[in-house]
Amino acid sequence: MTTSSYAVLALLSLRPWTGYELTQQAARSLRYAWPKSERLLYSEPKKLVELGYATARTEQVGRRTRNLYEITDAGREVLSSWTLSPPSPPQFEAEPLLRLLFADIGTVEDLRAALDTFDADTRALHAAVLEVMRGYLRGEHPFPGRTHLSVLFGTFQLELFTLIEEWVAFAQREIADWPTTRDIGMTERVELITRIISEGGSVLNHPALAAPPVKETTRPSATVER
Repeated sequence: MTTSSYAVLALLSLRPWTGYELTQQAARSLRYAWPKSERLLYSEPKKLVELGYATARTEQVGRRTRNLYEITDAGREVLSSWTLSPPSPPQFEAEPLLRLLFADIGTVEDLRAALDTFDADTRALHAAVLEVMRGYLRGEHPFPGRTHLSVLFGTFQLELFTLIEEWVAFAQREIADWPTTRDIGMTERVELITRIISEGGSVLNHPALAAPPVKETTRPSATVER
């Protein structure tokens, strides 16, 4: 059993689902905390059936058949045990940050484009969660008795999206005058940022960083920017 297994089993604890319905519900909820489970939604139910934690029965819908998955008593027991175990440490997965970490392979324009995409994708997710929250006010929660959990879950996502949007704006300002992504090193500006964060401060809206960065210069290098 992986974390994705438990995530799918937790959905089955709410009600029986078809494979398609599981993907729809995952897009509404799991993707904001455990996106890995989305890629496994067609294989995990079958795995749970093999383990005896779920059952599957075939239904005829018009000319098509579909499998309906339902949790078993053994599944509910193992799910209860899961809630008693300590969760694994949080992990944050964002390819734009990986692009930033290795930005010296490309150009400033490449990095700027990656950050723009990061911002646009985050704003799209932000808008989607806001619409879900507005739907709750219209009484559209599929499981009304769980609204308190979903809303508290949503607050984390919305605060995270806001933080990402503010950080992207900060990062874009910092790289605005970079002549290259290579060999800039520990400038006065970078040292100031390092001191702020090493002392537990935040660079977002920090008064010492209010002035625009001084145009960075690079040390002589044999490398030619592509």
